Amino acid sequence: MTELSLIRTFNSKVASVFPSGLTAVFIGGTSGVGEYTLKALSKYVPRSRFYIIGRSKESADRIIRECTEHGHECRFEFIKADISQLKHVDSVSRQIMAKEDSINLLFQTQGTMAFKTTTADGLPLTAALGIHTRIRFIQNLLPLIQRAKGLKRVVSVGAATCEGDIDLDNILAVGVPLLQFRDQLASVMTLALEHLSEEAPDVSFVHTCPGVVDSGISRDAQGFSLKVMLLVSSLFKPLVATPPAESGERHVFAATSRVYSPRKRGPTTSSDKSEGLPLARGSTGEIGSGVYSVGPKNEILPDKALLVLKGFREDGTTEKVWRYIIESFESIIGMSTPVH
Repeated sequence: MTELSLIRTFNSKVASVFPSGLTAVFIGGTSGVGEYTLKALSKYVPRSRFYIIGRSKESADRIIRECTEHGHECRFEFIKADISQLKHVDSVSRQIMAKEDSINLLFQTQGTMAFKTTTADGLPLTAALGIHTRIRFIQNLLPLIQRAKGLKRVVSVGAATCEGDIDLDNILAVGVPLLQFRDQLASVMTLALEHLSEEAPDVSFVHTCPGVVDSGISRDAQGFSLKVMLLVSSLFKPLVATPPAESGERHVFAATSRVYSPRKRGPTTSSDKSEGLPLARGSTGEIGSGVYSVGPKNEILPDKALLVLKGFREDGTTEKVWRYIIESFESIIGMSTPVH
């Protein structure tokens, strides 16, 4: 665990690293962790450009208004889109690519607990938001991220550090108990990020778990038993929840700290120390491996999950998962390559 006071100290120094600001894209940034992180980051890094992609213009307008009241000279652009469909992901990606030559940060939080809903693409909504759209956004915007100077990072907020077994006959975990669903999709995302890191070793990929935090993800919860479970858990929420401000601070750290360095490090990150802290242990168990699974208090991936992921690399599961995702893209939108 990294103490919050230490994280705040490091976050306060981020502006000195980016004197001219940075460019960041927040997918699902109109509520929850995306909102908390965007507000904190805009406070720390003035003169930055932020793209907010979501469904609610009203929420986006509120967030932009609250950020601009602080007078940090940041620019904000809201792109209204239902990104549950891959064609909409490609459309949003093209809009951003038409305006930007490079991106420093892609930050994704889209998700839902509507387990019984299927998208127009024929995918379970949970998997479409938690896996397919996230990977497609990364795939599309990765060339712009690689062109950035300094920070080149992808953050996916999900169920990191919970990596568990994968049923290759049911990769999207349809109809499985909630905890099994969580663990399986955590593994799928981490393995996908590892594959993408092979393509872009100069980019760092951080998979996080926010813990219990007000995010709005449960508002679409379906099923009596799930609603009862959420009601019961809400009684204990005040005892275990991470406050919004703390969540924002911790995710700014995950989004900007050189502790989570790319596998291929430049001269500013070649040291085994960063900001007075050692480089983090990555998802392969190696220090500074380029892909990181990070817990609610910035904990590193536990040994149990490391062994699970190691087994997937050894038995070919990683390749099977990636092939399944790419074949899904080909089937749904007729192409598996990024948009241009």
